[in-house]
Amino acid sequence: MAKNILVVDDSALMRRVICDIINSDSNFQATDYCRDGLEAYEKLKTKAYDAVILDVNMPRMDGLQLLEQLQKDNIKANVIMVSTLTTRDAEVTIMALERGALDFVAKPTNIIEAKGEDFKQRLLSVLISVFKTKNYVSTKNSRAETVPAAAGKVMPSVKRMPSGKAKNKLVALACSTGGPKALQDVIPYLDKNLDAPMVLVQHMPAGFTKSMADRLNEISPIAVSEAVDGERLEKGHVYIAPGGRHMEVRAQADGSHRIVLNDMPAIGGLKPCANVMYDSLSNCGYDEIVCVVLTGMGADGTNGILSLCQHKPVYVIAQNAETCVVYGMPKTIAETGIVDEIVPLKKVAESINKNVGVR
Repeated sequence: MAKNILVVDDSALMRRVICDIINSDSNFQATDYCRDGLEAYEKLKTKAYDAVILDVNMPRMDGLQLLEQLQKDNIKANVIMVSTLTTRDAEVTIMALERGALDFVAKPTNIIEAKGEDFKQRLLSVLISVFKTKNYVSTKNSRAETVPAAAGKVMPSVKRMPSGKAKNKLVALACSTGGPKALQDVIPYLDKNLDAPMVLVQHMPAGFTKSMADRLNEISPIAVSEAVDGERLEKGHVYIAPGGRHMEVRAQADGSHRIVLNDMPAIGGLKPCANVMYDSLSNCGYDEIVCVVLTGMGADGTNGILSLCQHKPVYVIAQNAETCVVYGMPKTIAETGIVDEIVPLKKVAESINKNVGVR
């Protein structure tokens, strides 16, 4: 049976385009549409939908106000935001993700782009991945506890560097769909004196990562910023790859490490790509890399970590299925057998603090 989708947008043309995209896939049906958040609120009070496609800027009640009202009234909805790339909309979108939106899709700047294949595929892929994960999780045991990785399941082709008592560590985290909200349960709980820097790839378009970094910095004891080309890595600091650029870590002659951003083409549609970050760490001067993989569709990060563990000692932490919005990236790395811990989202920061230590 097709999933019922509610489309909320004040533009009649955009509503029609989004409805056409949804109806082009037999798994989905654009059942209803609304012109603003207030209309959507009235519908959601009495009718359940499998998902809601929600615009940010609308008259009477905008997307953020609707999410806040749904939270207040304890009305459950699987919301996907559609947001333009303006600075203001980026900030509002980050707040929307904090308030329960599952993910967002960048809104085209004109009707030609809106009717293009790129926007269509991005919107459908988010819908498909969200429902796929929800179906997967519903079939799993509902326990959300920390479990050690199963011994003896490392893939035969993977040769892992032995770990010792590493003193100089780096944390490298990757996430995608559901990541902005998940990071709210991780970054603010890292110790401000974490004895390592953290580099972080979140799949996002340019413009959104700066808003996300600023927001996380406001609510976290640890320093958080969007990475700048050439800046030196410091312990107790989180560096987020800018949307639209790949991020690498390069060792310097003086023993320090610096961020290097590049404009190579997207890899598998991803820019930034976590595999690029992990690959760059193979030649770094850190004694051990703590690799963290959170919610996200696809498999980005897995190949990079598999390659990295042949050159450096690694400790791998993966988010568990039950707490993921999309159990794709953590599932793929877990299936390799090199994961050391599988933990619920709210235990990730604790695991990082424990394994890295504080100054």
